[in-house]
Amino acid sequence: MAACGGSLVTSPWVSYQYVVLRCVPRVDRDEFLNVGVVMHSQAADFLDCAFATDPGRLRSLCPEVDLACVGGTLETVRAICRGEQGPGRPTLVTLGQRFGWLAAPRSTVVQPGPVHGGLARHPAAELDRLLAALVG
Repeated sequence: MAACGGSLVTSPWVSYQYVVLRCVPRVDRDEFLNVGVVMHSQAADFLDCAFATDPGRLRSLCPEVDLACVGGTLETVRAICRGEQGPGRPTLVTLGQRFGWLAAPRSTVVQPGPVHGGLARHPAAELDRLLAALVG
């Protein structure tokens, strides 16, 4: 909240951070296709992901890409966003901890890109917009 001319004004905008998830079928070549987005807004108590894989595009990048592995990894990302426990998943209590873990650099087939930020009125709608703009 901010004071403006003696009156109290509230803003419907919330800040957020996001990473684009990249499919890197051959880590040694460093070629990738964007396949998803993870978005976190501490102010809105929001953490979620969205993804869209195009098998044809992925196969054009790497004919031998394991599509089931990519899909399984993206489903694991979704489970971590939701705080679901399971074998091989970290035990992270807060949304910020989960986002930090998901945004940490790694050398796997699905990798997060750099962290970016923005402002949104409705985080879930903004996640859909980011997916369409950056992946679709």
